[in-house]
Amino acid sequence: MRFERPMHTILFDWDGTLLDSYHAGTEAYQRMFAAFGKSCDENRLQRIYSPNWHRVYKKMGIRKKDWPRADRLWRKFYRAHSPELVPAARGVLQTLHLRGYRLGLITSGNRSRVLRELKRFRLDKLFQVKLFCEHGGRKKPDPAVLHLALRRLRAAPSECAYVGDTPDDIKMARRAGVLPVAVLGPYPTHQALRRSKPRFLLRDLSEIIALTNRRP
Repeated sequence: MRFERPMHTILFDWDGTLLDSYHAGTEAYQRMFAAFGKSCDENRLQRIYSPNWHRVYKKMGIRKKDWPRADRLWRKFYRAHSPELVPAARGVLQTLHLRGYRLGLITSGNRSRVLRELKRFRLDKLFQVKLFCEHGGRKKPDPAVLHLALRRLRAAPSECAYVGDTPDDIKMARRAGVLPVAVLGPYPTHQALRRSKPRFLLRDLSEIIALTNRRP
């Protein structure tokens, strides 16, 4: 199993793909919902989970005018945790960097939080482009932010792959003409991810090395 065409650029999602933030995010959700007088155990959260957190807010009955407060509370409760990288993440990024691939990060996470985590793991300098929820104005699977990354890198879609752990990641990549690569991560998206039919489905992030075993 190998990329069928030359790839020069590999773009990654953050939460669930490179960072195992599931438990930190789940507890932050539960504490935030409690602040609104709502109860949501882990089983229910798994059923309603979406990387677009506004969909989660809607399903929990949080009014749109309260979303900014919900965002602030979620970030506050999340800061009580220090999630770790997915086990293979550091080695994969370093190997791809050494092989000459250009790397980028496109995440729905907010800039301040993700930059803080990147610096904690000393990964920030590995990425030639980093885009967050503040960029583009539209959430995945809208491809606007991916198009922005390609423009900044001056890269053609045909020479890029995007690696993510949710169906929205795969839809975004496909809509942008980028090769969609899925990885089964810690978030409860496995069944939906399989149904999204990515070009490659990785059981572990380390398997991407076999796809790229030659220099671009």
